[in-house]
Amino acid sequence: MQSSAYGASLAGGAFDCESFIKQPHTILRFLSWIFSIVVFASITGEGYVNPTVEPETECIFNKNDGACSYGLGIGVLAFMACVVFIVLDALFPQISNANQRKFIVIGDLVFSAAWTFLWFVCFCFLANQWSKTPETFPANADAARAIVTFSFFSVFSWGLLAYFAFARYQQGVTDFDQEYRDPANDRSTPYPPAPYTTGPPGGYQQSPFSNSQQNPGEYQPPAY
Repeated sequence: MQSSAYGASLAGGAFDCESFIKQPHTILRFLSWIFSIVVFASITGEGYVNPTVEPETECIFNKNDGACSYGLGIGVLAFMACVVFIVLDALFPQISNANQRKFIVIGDLVFSAAWTFLWFVCFCFLANQWSKTPETFPANADAARAIVTFSFFSVFSWGLLAYFAFARYQQGVTDFDQEYRDPANDRSTPYPPAPYTTGPPGGYQQSPFSNSQQNPGEYQPPAY
């Protein structure tokens, strides 16, 4: 049961790189990883400008430092999470403990669902701030559009990751319910024969007393 729990088979088998790369959630994980790189790298490289001679920089999203900080934080954490989950996905078939698999799948589900919501907030926030930004940063317009666009793509990639994690969790629960049986309640397993039963099927055994013994009803006088 544990070897097939939560969508992973052949626990303890050899790692198949080709099959691992072709898995849908692996492809989505790499896409989410790339999207996060585009977002935080664009904010780091071109998200802050210095329009004046002063040393202070301003965020290109309506000069709102909170918008750049939020997008940068979400992108960096998403990048790190993708790396961690890619490693866990690669090691997942090698884990034979069903409880450990369950914790990994639940963690994937919770994190993916949370980041779907956070990316949606990030997209709405950045798009709103960019729509209010005056034409003061024309050289950084492409970077701003890329940040907003890939934030939007991240909503769908992380949403699909949450869906696949939920499907894996449901599969694990179904496999456990169908394949696990409590020996105390399993009526289909016959009781083992008693080790001391060697006689006929009815369980009757011959009396240990021989038939050649004398009838106890007959009196025999003692011999002197």
